[in-house]
Amino acid sequence: MTGRSRFILRTVTAFALVASVSACGNRNGDGFFANFWGSKAEAPLETFGPEEIYKRAEFQLESNDIDEAVRLFSEVERLYPYSEWAKRALIMQAFSYHADRDYENSRASAQRFIDFYPADEDAPYAQYLLAISYYDQIDQVGRDQGLTFQALQALRTVIERYPDSVYAKSSVLKFDLAFDHLASKEMEIGRYYLKRGHYSAAINRFRVVVEEFQTTTHTAEALHRLVESYLSLGLTDEAQTAGAILGYNFQSTGFYQDSYNLLKGRGLEPEAAGKGWLQDIYRQVVRGQWL
Repeated sequence: MTGRSRFILRTVTAFALVASVSACGNRNGDGFFANFWGSKAEAPLETFGPEEIYKRAEFQLESNDIDEAVRLFSEVERLYPYSEWAKRALIMQAFSYHADRDYENSRASAQRFIDFYPADEDAPYAQYLLAISYYDQIDQVGRDQGLTFQALQALRTVIERYPDSVYAKSSVLKFDLAFDHLASKEMEIGRYYLKRGHYSAAINRFRVVVEEFQTTTHTAEALHRLVESYLSLGLTDEAQTAGAILGYNFQSTGFYQDSYNLLKGRGLEPEAAGKGWLQDIYRQVVRGQWL
């Protein structure tokens, strides 16, 4: 059983214990933890052992008092450095900070755990926490995609360093979603330029999607928008080639039908024509010629 599994088991057990003793506390006019700490409630933490402080921190976490939980986990590490309880408290700091959406401190705690205990059984979980602390911020970053790239890098580390861990599969899924997110941002900006008639700027964005994000769900639309943009500039060869690639890979989509109608309206066919970067894509994707 991994350290993370043990924590989950302890959490479930603690919830059951709290539920049972709360009833007793209500009947006796006093709660379990009030009795447990008793007159020591105001005593300095130095008078408690590491396990006692750690379990008190767990109880605060389960009671959703995350700030107090973090403080107590930190005290375990401060008062009893290099102990087994300090190691457990450090990974729980990272977990608690993440639960409180304090992603920067979660990353810092997780990175410290990885630095201090790289071979520990909870190191994969620490690396995963570090990665999702970036991933969970993706929708908050607007057009600045720096955190998305950092999430991709950290998720890749989980996948490559701990391929047999329980966190690798989740990291693969999140990696694909983050990758798709980058493509969607390029599309968003490209559509913005296209709508305002800035066709060259729009083409640059759609080209990034076609060249660098071919495996995402946005490639078909990017090719269609390239047809629109190139036709608007009078660059018919490029428009026809984009249409040909779209037809080869995404003929059943509405995007291909829209591009086909646009081309036919100009007396054109979706076919490879002229030279340029789209011809290279066509040669590679359609003809399988990479040289």
